[in-house]
Amino acid sequence: MVTDIKPQKTERPIFPFTAIIGQEEMKLALILNVIDPRIGGVMIMGDRGTGKSTTIRAVADLLPEIQVVAGDPFNSSPTDFELMGEEAKVAVMQNKDIPLEARKVPMIDLPLGATEDRVCGTIDIEKALTDGVKAFEPGLLAKANRGILYVDEVNLLDDHLVDILLDSAASGWNTVEREGISIKHPARFVLVGSGNPEEGELRPQLLDRFGMHAEIRTVRDPELRVQVVEQRSNFDQDPEACLSENAEQQQELRDNIVAAQELVSSVKLDYSLRVKISQVCGELDVDGLRGDIVTNRAAKAYAAYNKRTEVTVDDIEAVITSCLRHRLRKDPLESIDSGDKVNKVFEEIFR
Repeated sequence: MVTDIKPQKTERPIFPFTAIIGQEEMKLALILNVIDPRIGGVMIMGDRGTGKSTTIRAVADLLPEIQVVAGDPFNSSPTDFELMGEEAKVAVMQNKDIPLEARKVPMIDLPLGATEDRVCGTIDIEKALTDGVKAFEPGLLAKANRGILYVDEVNLLDDHLVDILLDSAASGWNTVEREGISIKHPARFVLVGSGNPEEGELRPQLLDRFGMHAEIRTVRDPELRVQVVEQRSNFDQDPEACLSENAEQQQELRDNIVAAQELVSSVKLDYSLRVKISQVCGELDVDGLRGDIVTNRAAKAYAAYNKRTEVTVDDIEAVITSCLRHRLRKDPLESIDSGDKVNKVFEEIFR
């Protein structure tokens, strides 16, 4: 049962997504993952100062508010059992009155120095043994449920923490076990990692777990650089004016994303195109089937974003490089860029 919905207070202004100039590959990858989180997140690699953090925060601010069970630490959905914590699930099954509130889609930053307990949450063993209750202190994965979890400099994060994040993002659940006590809660989020390739790459088996991989470069055109700097300066001087100027475009993009979220489950991908996608993956010697699956999902999300229920070759072309470039085996003697290699094989098979 639904009671009144209380809107949250507005936080400090965030640079509008539609005002960001360039970096189209990164923006598209983020939007597609918001439309269908099952794509598996985005790894963004690029030079320092290219707007990675600004763009990621902007896409979270762009999203409409979600309904959650009031006071729930997991942002539990009042209707979807896959997105409910245990208490909310029991309350719904017992048909209790459930107070709701509107919250902005959570955008959680994971600091590099975070411990496993901080990420996964902790169980108070003493309270569990003395009082017989499961005393759980939620971690960052709980707070990120139904939102975006952002890891800056993910290539510097401990591998075992990256493993935990990727497992939770893939399964949609986080399980914490201590001294024979086990707690499970929903942790369905869009995982976004960013990093500078000069500071080291992720291990291939971890990089492969990210759904999409966007590469961004510093803008070299002097006029475009001036435009970017002016846009940022205008926002810093008068955020409200910048937000007001972009309000119509922001609302239009927000409406498109919501419509695509509702449409994506109805999008069809012809069998012959699926065969060709797998043919590209086979030709590129991509290990496993994750590349095929992610490309199919991303192409459907792109079609839905363009208000269509049938995937076209152009839809596949728009996403396949981002879905496959990080899955290719590294050859130190190879002169061609991995993205160009994907494009070349795509042209051979699809055109």
